[in-house]
Amino acid sequence: MPRHARGFDTEAAHAHLSRCDRKLARWMKKIGPIEADPRWRKPFDPVDALARAILYQQLSGKAAATIVGRVEAAIDSRRFHCDTLGRIDDATLRACGVSGNKTLALRDLAAREARGEIPDLRRMSTMDNDAIIAALVPVRGIGRWTVEMMLMFRLGRPDVLPVDDLGVRKGAQRVDGLETMPTPRELLALGERWGPYRTYASLYLWKIADLAVQAKSPTPRSQE
Repeated sequence: MPRHARGFDTEAAHAHLSRCDRKLARWMKKIGPIEADPRWRKPFDPVDALARAILYQQLSGKAAATIVGRVEAAIDSRRFHCDTLGRIDDATLRACGVSGNKTLALRDLAAREARGEIPDLRRMSTMDNDAIIAALVPVRGIGRWTVEMMLMFRLGRPDVLPVDDLGVRKGAQRVDGLETMPTPRELLALGERWGPYRTYASLYLWKIADLAVQAKSPTPRSQE
């Protein structure tokens, strides 16, 4: 069974995209090379990562970090698993600031882990992107976008295009000079030209979208 390496050659990705898309290549030259993400080489636990993704949903980073810290203290562990989450009841989770929906999501994640339904890192190395998505999106509170972010930033898969991401869609709109943002289906078609390095293209599209926001921001007046 073939194994999928974590991470990819960003220099090869840069060269490929520069050749296959002249419009994107102009932006890439302006922005400069994007280096490999150091998280591609760091071990991580998928269950713990998914639990943290659930806790961070729809909150500012500071608020979420506070809640995560409270839960870690309550379970006396910095790892979220079925056994550690089993140390805390729902009322205590709620007292930590975890919403009812997120509490249900954490319980579902823990139950699925206990049944062996959540692939570990070793097993994921033998699975393609679609198989990992299919295994994880049934978890309550985990959508396709969350899994795609894991594929891109933790597993370092080279050919992921998060077509539902607004930043990626806005970046693609600017690259192609479109009047409106492409729909997810339209972006999927546009993105065929970036394969097999659609992850690297997405990193540039996010930066291009950020540049558009910065260009629209008013320049602060100097103090007289």
